[in-house]
Amino acid sequence: MNQRWSGSLLVGGAIIILLLLLLGATFAGGLILAPYVLNNAQASPVSPPAAAVAQPEAVPAVQGDPLAAYEQALIDLYRQTTPSVVRIEVKTKVDTGLPGLPDLHPFLPSPDDPENPDEFFGFGEGSGFVWDKEGHIVTNYHVVADAETIEVFFADDTAVEATLLGTDPDADLAVIQVDLPADRLTPLPLGDSDALQVGQLAVAIGNPFGQEFTMTSGIVSAVGRTIRSGNTPFSIPEVIQTDAPINPGNSGGPLLNRQGEVIGINAQIISDRTGGSSGIGFAIPVNIAKQVVPTLIKGERYEYAWLGITGRTVTPDVASLMDLPANMHGALVINVAKDGPAEKAGLQGADKVVRQDGIEVEVGGDIITAIDGQPVYGMDDLIAYLMLETRPGQKVELEILRGGKDKMTVTVTLEKRPPAEELSLE
Repeated sequence: MNQRWSGSLLVGGAIIILLLLLLGATFAGGLILAPYVLNNAQASPVSPPAAAVAQPEAVPAVQGDPLAAYEQALIDLYRQTTPSVVRIEVKTKVDTGLPGLPDLHPFLPSPDDPENPDEFFGFGEGSGFVWDKEGHIVTNYHVVADAETIEVFFADDTAVEATLLGTDPDADLAVIQVDLPADRLTPLPLGDSDALQVGQLAVAIGNPFGQEFTMTSGIVSAVGRTIRSGNTPFSIPEVIQTDAPINPGNSGGPLLNRQGEVIGINAQIISDRTGGSSGIGFAIPVNIAKQVVPTLIKGERYEYAWLGITGRTVTPDVASLMDLPANMHGALVINVAKDGPAEKAGLQGADKVVRQDGIEVEVGGDIITAIDGQPVYGMDDLIAYLMLETRPGQKVELEILRGGKDKMTVTVTLEKRPPAEELSLE
């Protein structure tokens, strides 16, 4: 029994000694290998404690922040373009009719009173922008119409009188000129209004309600609108609609894209009774200005081609009234001008009136479905083609539908558009 325990103790002691030797060797090996491992191994990345994370330096304006980038873009745009925008003040003569008033009320001043002025004047404001280094400034016709004097104010407080060079009431455009050195004038670059897409950034700079050099922004809400000029019976095609706030005093100022290029000339709004912006503004496309302004600078009248009709778009309701297919498209001729191009070519206007839902509708005229091979889906297409693609004296071919069944082609020689007071429609 004692011998068995003795043997066991000897074996256990040997095992313990062997384990101690192994541990010692491992420790020694670690000391020997540690320098080699430390010099050649790459540690896996480990995030430091939160308090130890390095904070990035603040960068101006933009990296990774789209709102900051948008804000900075607007700031840069304003600084870049405002020196080219002007405030326009006009003085106009007002006919008060005072000479007749003393007969109506005994307390009104007599027209013979030496303290009673012979003339009365009104004042108006608008906006404009520098077109070139020669001092030409573009604005709306309705801003400077009937002006006795015109004064122009720049953002640097320069004030100078201007001369009216030319007007185009049909497109609501006018050119005035200031006498300033070329190095004091910064023309705005011109964009391409034909290339606009709905959703693009739109910026208006002007003087709404006399608040000079105000910038508002929005988007291009629609393109290809047609509006009445407000000065004559003729319409302006390819108009830009925007929700950038436009108010009285913005008229004549530029509508800009994000590059600071002029894409339109702010002209009209749809408003409620307040007369302020309701988010629907209209700008004359700059491509029409490119076409018209050089002629106005020469002091000449821009001549538009004239077909000599009034009409309306063929809608499904109109097609139904004329017993035509619901998908019929075109421009229905309502009236033809006496001795005008359309009458000379034999076009026929409406020949009867029908009532629909209590409303009288003229029908029965020729329907223009194409001009020079270009489809006409409505009056807007016809107006745009005539205004932008043709000149007086040019011949155009009209494809028409007569009487709801006869298709024919009519050649018309376009003439100069007459002044509104000379129009006579049948």
